[in-house]
Amino acid sequence: MAHTDLYNIYLNMEKENIILSFKGDITKDLLSSVYQIVEARMAIENEDPKRKKKFYHVLVECLQNMYHHMESMQAVDSTMPGEYSGSGIFTIGKEEENTYRINTGNFILKENADNLKERIDKINSLSPLELKAYYLEKLGSTELSDKGGAGLGIIDIARKSGNKIEYDFRFISELYTFFTLSAKIN
Repeated sequence: MAHTDLYNIYLNMEKENIILSFKGDITKDLLSSVYQIVEARMAIENEDPKRKKKFYHVLVECLQNMYHHMESMQAVDSTMPGEYSGSGIFTIGKEEENTYRINTGNFILKENADNLKERIDKINSLSPLELKAYYLEKLGSTELSDKGGAGLGIIDIARKSGNKIEYDFRFISELYTFFTLSAKIN
């Protein structure tokens, strides 16, 4: 990449008011470092403690969701260039004085996209009271996902952010889809 391309990336990040951005392998150590960086940044910004707690909770859920549900793209799919094992992207930005946005993107198996879309659409269709009831219902359920969770992460992101979850699925290959999730915290 030429230095002018990097400058354009810088300008775009400045325009979008990106606080933190990362692309690469998502590991537990990385997530731990990100939490520390964001906590320090929030302390500098002198945010309201209640708002800071809500933002931090949504951040942890978004990044944990990405970490636990991304697919390892080994040499299973010959149509994919290179190896994308454990790779993802996220950005954390401040859109307005009182609005933060967390964007995550990672590869998922194409066969899981429809189910995930249905779950998010259902969550987005619920009122705050219905969402709370749905959360409690899932919390009491013994049903576990393939990854061992009860599927509470996305529900919790919607509940704590107080906004609808924005998402996108981009067809990548016969096996994989790139899933993007965006959470806005007022």
